[in-house]
Amino acid sequence: MTAPQEQKLKITGPVVVTANRLGDGAVVYRTLNGSWSTTLAQAAVVDTAPAATALLAAAIADDIGAVGAYVAPVRLGADGRPEPGNLRERIRLAGPTIDLPLTFGI
Repeated sequence: MTAPQEQKLKITGPVVVTANRLGDGAVVYRTLNGSWSTTLAQAAVVDTAPAATALLAAAIADDIGAVGAYVAPVRLGADGRPEPGNLRERIRLAGPTIDLPLTFGI
């Protein structure tokens, strides 16, 4: 199996790099300044394979802050802000699709 940073990316529109924060599992997005944000609007949006590859490589190297980084499609809304580009990313942004038990995480 090829590591994510070694795969050739096929970019057909705007994308972001997303992962899960190591401390609590929260969905996070890579920002232009190289940090992580839980807000999709703050994500670095790129639309070329070289830019996405560079963003992904930097995110993967930051395995202390977040894990499982990958490139995810987004759409740009009428206001220019990124919105999830597929069902998986809409679910990740909105949170679990089921009610969790009250004792979850205790």
